[in-house]
Order: sequence, then structure tokens, then C-alpha cells
Amino acid sequence: MTKAEIIACIYEKVGFSKKDATDVVEATFEIIKGCLERGEKVKISGFGNFVVNTKRPRKGRNPQTGDEIIIVGRKVLTFKASQIMKKSLNTMSPTPSPVSSPAAPASE
Repeated sequence: MTKAEIIACIYEKVGFSKKDATDVVEATFEIIKGCLERGEKVKISGFGNFVVNTKRPRKGRNPQTGDEIIIVGRKVLTFKASQIMKKSLNTMSPTPSPVSSPAAPASE
């Protein structure tokens, strides 16, 4: 789903104008982004948690030359779904998958 699709859904469901729906979505994302930039955890009840974790510098290896290099530390964004979201995802009607479907019984 894209930002444009989110805006369209808000436009249809809530009845805001497209400009108002765009403003709401943009403001929401800016608030979340600002909190994450300050290192705050963003908890959305029934949905999940966004957390910024800091990775330490570590040793790595250049796969082409085999030379040892130092991979610089960085911040990464992680998302952990809430139990409600996990339950919701796992109780949805499963879509048939050719890999997981059992083989048809052989006819005689």
C-alpha cells in the first residue's frame, strides 16, 4: 500500500476532502518520524511498535578480496507487530499456496 492509497482510503471512509486527507496523512507521518528521530518508541495500540535500535560497529569481510573491514555503527528502524495484529493476521482465511498444498491422492 502506498501513501496515495492511504490518502484515498481516508478520503473514501472518513469523507474528508482529498487535501484534508493528504494533510492528515502527512502530519501523522511527520509526527511519527519526529518521535523516531528523537529516539522515542512509537506504540500504536492494536497495531505494533516502531523502535530505533543502534547497531555497534563490527568487523566484516570484503567478499571479493577477503580483506577485513570495519562496518560503521548505524541506527535501524524495527517494527514489532502487536499480539492483536499477529492474531488478526493468523486468523485470516488462508490463500491457497501451490508450495504448501498437499499432493492430490493417486487414483486407481
